Amino acid sequence: MRRSLLPELDAAGDLAAAIDFFEVAPENWLGVGGRLGKAFRRYTERHAFIAHGLSLSLGGPDPLDEIFLQRLKSFLEEHAIVRYSEHLSWCSDGAHLYDLLPIPFTEGAVHHVAARIRRTQDILGRRIAVENASYYTPLASELSEIEFLLAVVAEADCELLLDVNNVYVNSVNHRFDARAFIDRIPAERVAYLHVAGHYNEAPDLIVDTHGADIIDPVWDLLAYTYDRIGARPTLLERDYNIPPLPELLAELGRVRTLQSATGIDSATAPLRHAAL
Repeated sequence: MRRSLLPELDAAGDLAAAIDFFEVAPENWLGVGGRLGKAFRRYTERHAFIAHGLSLSLGGPDPLDEIFLQRLKSFLEEHAIVRYSEHLSWCSDGAHLYDLLPIPFTEGAVHHVAARIRRTQDILGRRIAVENASYYTPLASELSEIEFLLAVVAEADCELLLDVNNVYVNSVNHRFDARAFIDRIPAERVAYLHVAGHYNEAPDLIVDTHGADIIDPVWDLLAYTYDRIGARPTLLERDYNIPPLPELLAELGRVRTLQSATGIDSATAPLRHAAL
């Protein structure tokens, strides 16, 4: 939920029939008071929320920021936020680097990241979900991406935030079969999904931007994912070039249509997202 969207969301009135839950970056709302803090509280009192972190740097070399995690725990409890997720990447080395950088696909990195996830879960008192990330340059790849992802999730005993667009982007950039990747995902680990648009830099290079409409191959891969693992709560990501709310809701309607084909329960229906 971006602050810039609050006026349009407020003007729309009752959104419960159209939007089942929101996702928010906790870093952008921790400690926010005044008018914005009250506005955020109004939404968390009326809607389910997921917190999707930007700064924990699960794969990074710096010590885990346990002070931040304690603040995060209070934030999650204060707003009754149902789930917390983070990127399977790193973003700090002495200071925040303001980018989500790839983790080498190695056995050593599996153990490093899994230990940090377990510690995070111990502090928060809940399981978290980690998101498969887009990346553009392979690093020291002893394992394939799917082997690395599955090894981390198993060793950490955490959940998975499966980003379908990232699977598609990586499959084009690194030339693998996106459906074969989905086939190896353990359904019991998947907490929820992300779906988004991207930018075609070249025929063999896609940039994950969250700044465009979802294209047909990604819709097709989302439908295939539902067929393989069952319908899951699904977040529509849009970070910039954000269209009017009716256009976002139309994309959500397409998510619902795909979910309905698998017999989704209303308690696990989709949501709209503009990440903070």
